[in-house]
Amino acid sequence: MLFSELAGYLEKLEGTASRLEMTRILAQLFRETSPEDARLVAYMTQGRLGPAYRSPDFGVADKMMIRALGEGAGENFKKTGDLGRTVETIKSQDSSHKSQTNHNLTISQVYKQLMEIALAGGEGSQELKVKLIGELVNRLSGKEAKYAVKMVLGKLRTGFSDMTVLDALSWMIGGDKKLRPAIENMYNVRADLGEIAEEIVRHKKPRKIEPEIGTPVLMARCERAKDAAEIWKRNGECAVEYKLDGLRIQAHIQRSVSLFSRGLENVTSMYPDVVEGLKKQIKKDCIVEGEMIALGKNGKFLPFQETVQRKRKYGIAEMAEKVPLTIYLFDVLMTDRTNMTNKTYMERRGELEKLVNAGNIVKLMPMEKVENETEIERFFRKALADGCEGVIAKKLDGVYAAGARDFNWIKYKKSYDKSALSDTLDLVVLGYDVGQGKRAGFGIGDFLAGVYQPEADKYLTVAKIGTGLTDEEWRKIKLTVDNYQLTVKPENYEVGKQMNCDFWVEPKLVVEIKADEITSSPMHTAGYALRFPRLVSFRKKKPEDATSVEELKRLYTLQYAR
Repeated sequence: MLFSELAGYLEKLEGTASRLEMTRILAQLFRETSPEDARLVAYMTQGRLGPAYRSPDFGVADKMMIRALGEGAGENFKKTGDLGRTVETIKSQDSSHKSQTNHNLTISQVYKQLMEIALAGGEGSQELKVKLIGELVNRLSGKEAKYAVKMVLGKLRTGFSDMTVLDALSWMIGGDKKLRPAIENMYNVRADLGEIAEEIVRHKKPRKIEPEIGTPVLMARCERAKDAAEIWKRNGECAVEYKLDGLRIQAHIQRSVSLFSRGLENVTSMYPDVVEGLKKQIKKDCIVEGEMIALGKNGKFLPFQETVQRKRKYGIAEMAEKVPLTIYLFDVLMTDRTNMTNKTYMERRGELEKLVNAGNIVKLMPMEKVENETEIERFFRKALADGCEGVIAKKLDGVYAAGARDFNWIKYKKSYDKSALSDTLDLVVLGYDVGQGKRAGFGIGDFLAGVYQPEADKYLTVAKIGTGLTDEEWRKIKLTVDNYQLTVKPENYEVGKQMNCDFWVEPKLVVEIKADEITSSPMHTAGYALRFPRLVSFRKKKPEDATSVEELKRLYTLQYAR
């Protein structure tokens, strides 16, 4: 496929807010691609060169791009505020560009040049990037250059998620979304959107695929229980593990070690001590999951605030010396090329126990099989005494449900029997209002946050948050939402009139929010509102993995179920 054709589709996508229309446009685009091009299209339509965990950062800011675009770019940018539109305007006005334009550049050719720009590093890399961008832009038409520049700057705002692409692949095959669950199952096991697109375009149907070392599996998630009685009622005899307040990690081990976070970020470089421990203590090629946590000198689990200090890009060696981590493994998803996700919990636990050699860095998560409600409560109290958040109960015959949240795994936390709102919520920022008074200087006075409804691919509002943030946090939110600003409200945002915003943003920023209580609310489209919401942290999490409407309802119920 020619890049000019892709640019045409990007223009169509940019001009619609309808989720269904986006799906149809993407479906038509995939119908016209080869399997190999489908992989690139899946990445490039979201402004990336690979899956999120393996897509290089271009490292190009506005100032560098202005230099690359040459004379007149700076002045034009002051008028438009958009360097994509700037290059399109410059090329339409300058006849000297027309003779250099090559409308026969393929997607693959442009992709290779974009990759060359992204990978340029070392001494003189900025000048090389400027040169390479200039060369690429000179070979493209105005419309093509517009979208290439947006990709390089990380400002390609097509307004759809991975889930919309999965819908489109289903639509491409059958003209509806009926095959989406089967395609999503493929994605859950191998979370590389480009690979899934290539598979579907090649075979024209969903296929069963298995985990592959190097490609993360979407992590299984827990439902909640208010007490030991509910766990026993749902699962009966089960295994109960410690629930640590640490950093969840999926480790892929095959000659080298790769570490992936819950949000599918490759974080290998941050944790060299854990990598070294896994190399020494794991016997076979495998994919395992665990929780990393800092321990005190007495061997007790330290608070999350200690562990999270290790989540950094600089000063890694010094902090590893100061705050060493231990990883407690609790599951194995693949070993020796054998898919373990379809095995029972007890089979997986047995295999995991065979994998781990004795040592100080890699340990097995404490676990106990329980045969009644009393034993669940006793293990829960023991976990609390040891400094845990609580416990996770797992069905003995349950499989590993990649990407799913179900009652195979049930978490029971200390907070569930003490506070009004039993847990924090991960909410998606949908829009914001300009500030007044002191916040006028920040350019933001409050932001609208919502929960996700996966069945309908919709976001429903639950809070407008205007307090509880430091000045630095307000600045950070504003800088982030500036990159995701939209001209119109997306069709899949359900927002009541009273909650309209001055500006809408793509559903990219996930925030962890604590509140005193969940109340019923006719003003918010989720049907609930948060009382005294405040920011806890910024989450490296996909919006589709944010708190769902069903979870919100369950948390509301838990408040009154004690």
